[in-house]
Amino acid sequence: MDNEHFVWNERLGIHTPLLHCPWESLDIEAQSQILSQWEGIRGRIPERIKQLERIIVAKQEALYDEDDFAQSCQLNSEIAEHASMITDLHLWYRTQQDVDVKMHH
Repeated sequence: MDNEHFVWNERLGIHTPLLHCPWESLDIEAQSQILSQWEGIRGRIPERIKQLERIIVAKQEALYDEDDFAQSCQLNSEIAEHASMITDLHLWYRTQQDVDVKMHH
């Protein structure tokens, strides 16, 4: 992984772009290389989302059986955090589409 343009995002479990200058200031070759790497990362996002969904389902099942209020609150918090991660992954997944549109204009 090219660490110059990507950084590991521990929370999301994927590499995310890290540009040190505006996208438009990069030459076409650099943009193409970054997009190629991003496409590989982006292709793994749906599976990452599925992993998080399975975790949410397991936590919801645990929550259903949980009698301890404090533990219920903790599980709810964890479910919300995983749902937030899914939302962020969806945003990153759509990033490619936004960049493709900009490159064609």
